Amino acid sequence: MADLSCGGSTEDLRPGHPGNEAEDLGPGYPGNETEDLAPGHPGNKTNSREGQTADVGRQQDWEEPASCLETFDGKVRKTGSSSQLNLGARESNVPEPSTEKPYMCGEYEFRTDRKLNLSRYMKTGEKPYKCDQSDYSAAKKSNLDQHITKHTGEKPYMCGECGYRAARKFTLSVHMRTHTGEKPFKCDQCNYSAAQKINLDNHIAAKHSGEKPYKCDKCDYSAALKSTLDCHLMKHTGEKPYMCGECGYRTSWKSRLSKHMRTHTGEKPYKCGECGYRTAVKSDLSIHVRIHTGEKPYKCDQCDYSAANKSTLKNHLAARHTGEKPYMCGECGYRTYQSSNLSRHMRTHTGEKPYKCDQCDYSAAHKYSLDIHLAKHTGEKPYMCGECGYRTAHKSDLTKHVRNHTGGKLQY
Repeated sequence: MADLSCGGSTEDLRPGHPGNEAEDLGPGYPGNETEDLAPGHPGNKTNSREGQTADVGRQQDWEEPASCLETFDGKVRKTGSSSQLNLGARESNVPEPSTEKPYMCGEYEFRTDRKLNLSRYMKTGEKPYKCDQSDYSAAKKSNLDQHITKHTGEKPYMCGECGYRAARKFTLSVHMRTHTGEKPFKCDQCNYSAAQKINLDNHIAAKHSGEKPYKCDKCDYSAALKSTLDCHLMKHTGEKPYMCGECGYRTSWKSRLSKHMRTHTGEKPYKCGECGYRTAVKSDLSIHVRIHTGEKPYKCDQCDYSAANKSTLKNHLAARHTGEKPYMCGECGYRTYQSSNLSRHMRTHTGEKPYKCDQCDYSAAHKYSLDIHLAKHTGEKPYMCGECGYRTAHKSDLTKHVRNHTGGKLQY
């Protein structure tokens, strides 16, 4: 018997036996590299034009499965066959890898260029980045970095217009819309537009859906938004969770605290395009603009009075028609129809004079008193009669003067 060890001869092995590398293998048999293979066979190295043409034709008809290319990094394996096609020879035909990451998790900010990676992420829900100051965890380090700023108070992004600072670049981008006036989110049912999508969603729920699913369990009040109901409930509980760290002012509404804080910072991001008037409150700007347009959309249903803002109409109704005075001083029983009037009145008991003159040691309990005082320094006379052009530094003087034109009757 022939020696079949590693060093043995293979010349007398049966053709086709594993290990026999002889050139007399059957045409097309795996391992036979002879030139007598059928034209176009993957093992045939013939230089005939006919063979090359047939081979090119088959390459054009064959399409690369994209999923296989992604899975096997450029090598496509045929399922159920021992053959492998290495695409390295056709490398020039393979498109450059895309730098886009079209697959995104809807819950977190994870993005990837492969659907398979997203599927793996969604299945595991892994959040390897842990906060060492709370139980927060994140799938991405950038999300953890943003969270950490809640603990450190760091706000690296600053507005060049007004000095506003933010912990996140996105938050600053949204803030910039208060200066540019950009409102990219449009309501398809009216002409309302918003700077933030959440504001548009709230608008649609409150104004167009007609639904008010959130009910107060202490009265018949209902609301379109849960946040609105939460604020309403504080009227029953008296809770005011939002407090100013500067002066102790408290409120039930986070938005009101934000507006209040501007009294300390002096920030006035809202500017009138007509006259340059600036204000800290957006709604104040909307009301101010009506001075230029003459618009008075709020009509009294008991007389022909109209007002530029709702609160002025409410005050008119209380003062002239209903006589209602729901706000009462606990010290002396003084009653008024306006909460701001009660606040000013209370200072007569406390002696508080929060309004200070920056040019002398004068201080006042009321802002209008300080404005009158400042006119002594500036010589300004901001109050003007629309009938004759008379000007004065004091609003009360203008009121008295107007009676000369109206026959002693006050105009509301």
